[in-house]
Amino acid sequence: MFIPCEDAKRLIKEKSAQLVDVRTPEEFESSKLPGAINIPLQDIDRVGVSRLLKEKPVVVFCRSGQRSHMAMQILISQGFKEVHNLGSYMAWNQCSD
Repeated sequence: MFIPCEDAKRLIKEKSAQLVDVRTPEEFESSKLPGAINIPLQDIDRVGVSRLLKEKPVVVFCRSGQRSHMAMQILISQGFKEVHNLGSYMAWNQCSD
């Protein structure tokens, strides 16, 4: 299940949620979201713990929602308590700031 873009933006503003793009570096460079960091899915299990704070919410996204769903499961298995799947990066522009 995906988090609505309004809720994701609210988490980022009110709780300093971490916005994580799990697409490839090439995909990230072609269409970045403001404030997002790039941790490709294949690196999330080893890089996620070192680059992300477990005490802050995490919002993950990709192109379709499939890779971000896998990333969400990996982060939860690593002890992250609040991880949300935005789904597609295109969802970001479907709501106002």
